[in-house]
Amino acid sequence: MSTAKKINYESKKVTSINPIVGNRVPPNSIEAEVAVLGAMMLNKQAISKATELLSPDSFYSQKHKLIFEAIISLSEKNETVDIITLSEFLTKTGNLDDIGGRAYLAKINKEVATAANVEQYSLIVLEKQLRRDLIQSSGEVINNAYDDSKDILTEIDKAESEIFRIAEKRMTKNYQGMKELTKETYRQIEQMRVRSESGLTGIPSGLIDLDKYLGGLQKSELIIIAARPSMGKTALALSIARNLAVEYKKSIAFFSLEMASTQLIIRLLSAEAKINQQKIRTGKISSHENQKIIDSLGKLNDAKIFFDDSSMIEIMELRAKCRRLKAEHNIDAVFVDYLQLIRASGMESREREISIISMTLKQIAKELEIPVIALAQLNRSIESRPGKSRSPMLSDLRESGSIEQDADVILFVQRVEVYGQMEYEDKTPTEGTAEIIIGKQRNGPIGTVRVAFQKNYARFENLSYGYEEMPESPAINSDGPNF
Repeated sequence: MSTAKKINYESKKVTSINPIVGNRVPPNSIEAEVAVLGAMMLNKQAISKATELLSPDSFYSQKHKLIFEAIISLSEKNETVDIITLSEFLTKTGNLDDIGGRAYLAKINKEVATAANVEQYSLIVLEKQLRRDLIQSSGEVINNAYDDSKDILTEIDKAESEIFRIAEKRMTKNYQGMKELTKETYRQIEQMRVRSESGLTGIPSGLIDLDKYLGGLQKSELIIIAARPSMGKTALALSIARNLAVEYKKSIAFFSLEMASTQLIIRLLSAEAKINQQKIRTGKISSHENQKIIDSLGKLNDAKIFFDDSSMIEIMELRAKCRRLKAEHNIDAVFVDYLQLIRASGMESREREISIISMTLKQIAKELEIPVIALAQLNRSIESRPGKSRSPMLSDLRESGSIEQDADVILFVQRVEVYGQMEYEDKTPTEGTAEIIIGKQRNGPIGTVRVAFQKNYARFENLSYGYEEMPESPAINSDGPNF
């Protein structure tokens, strides 16, 4: 574009976007914009390449925005794009004089001789747009930071969201050849076939009977695991997290607001090696048990579980960490232990605070398209109820209104042997078992499933299958047939 300086495409006016810009001209490349438009006037392939990367807002020049929109409109109608058709279209829309008339279109057309480099010029235009967007957003962030009436954590969350939005705009397009596409298509067909056979539409929890009810842990769902203390809700969450990471090779984030990460690792080791937690904590283990611990550590070392044991975490901080973990490690699920320990500053009441927390957890699940599993405490009053009436209900959730509303699934953990009940109604023993009560499922049935619970190991597993016999993650032929 060496001759671009000969033509006064548009005077370099100063546009004050925000205080950061001051009297400086926002980033732009008029020459690249002209090159893109000229290429689009030459052939349809250039139009396709440019529109994959750019939108009207990508252009700094207002007249170039109008020309780009006109080209797109003509192209969508499958009409010829040249000086004559563009002039006619812009005349009908009343914009021909605004873009400098037919003479300006002729100048652009004359200046660009080939459409070969349209993608390269489009990337230049896109880069300038991203810089302008970043400047604009930065100015808004600064203005809001000066406003003492605004909650700072909320503003930080908004700022991060905006930066993520800008970052997600692609600078390049990834093209695949037929061979790559057929392999990817076959892989997706295999996944659908396996899911159809297993009846699962989400990530398997590893607890077979529970998965039959839930269809696995579903993307974008908020799942609540609720129980009174010592019923095993943390153990259940760890067991599921372990299954996801070890058996199904998923990446997991685990936020523990109550227990230190080292305590959680001891629990995982106890469950994996089947060694009493107390023996591990006190170091009173035999050489054989020590070897089992070493073997279990080797297995857990490969698991992609990211622990965060920040206590009294703010909900906006938790959201920011989830976004970062998704961006850096592509996490497949988030666990939070437990919901009532999260804080939301600036709320006038605890009820309002819990409402914001549960709503934000649901938003995290939707935004990142992953299941969020949050633990919650039940009211103490449940323990004063007699006999069978001790079975948890939705109303037993502390500050239950908003949690019940926002949750897609609510699971209650109950071990009736704690209350001295030795048999279930069907006369089977309660010892070493637990019930998971599906109290709510927005998109499925409710009911109760029984699982094995090994208290000394803080370990939940299937009644009919131990970890060693757990169905493997279905093998999917990623390469597919030799097409």
